[in-house]
Amino acid sequence: MRMDRVTLPDISGMDVEDAKQVLRATAREHRSRRPANIRGELGNQWVATAMDFIDDAQIIAVYASVNNEPPTQELCEALIAAGRRVLLPKLGPGLAREWGWYRGADDLAVLAPGRPPEPSGDAIGSEILAEVDVMLVPAMLVDHHGNRIGQGGGWYDRVLKQIRPETRVGAMVYPEEYVDIDLPQCDTDRQVSYVLLPDRWGACGATEPVAVL
Repeated sequence: MRMDRVTLPDISGMDVEDAKQVLRATAREHRSRRPANIRGELGNQWVATAMDFIDDAQIIAVYASVNNEPPTQELCEALIAAGRRVLLPKLGPGLAREWGWYRGADDLAVLAPGRPPEPSGDAIGSEILAEVDVMLVPAMLVDHHGNRIGQGGGWYDRVLKQIRPETRVGAMVYPEEYVDIDLPQCDTDRQVSYVLLPDRWGACGATEPVAVL
């Protein structure tokens, strides 16, 4: 189910933010060419892989996937079916990004164009992160050091500063997005410790990069 590789653009000589933007654009274009049926098949694969990574953790923070992101809908359903508690990002007061408990797909609503669906109920502040055992974050690209390039808002970098040191953090990416180049990073960026591909997971650095875009 791998897609054909495309070569990442030469970013040498660019400043960090310009380089990130160029890499994001390449990754987005590549994702846009993945057929929906293949995305669905990979999403089903990810359920077993993510459940193995999560193991016996009880409180899991997950992103609500949109568009061409690695799908999380089936995973969220599998988690609550297994009796786990799932947190999803939620819009809080003053457009603050907070959290809400996932109660099922029927409980989700899109509150603003282009935003991920959110659970109903009150928004929960960042203090809830002290209870999270595992966090699954989105990424456009991840390298073998655990550096990640996200969508560009910096929200997850801020979140990763607030979690407990023992919370396991994994980024879900398509196989060709786990790359063997060093991704550009700035001082505010935060690394992830694990990468979750559809059919396997592992520690960044210990898991061989699959391919270069």
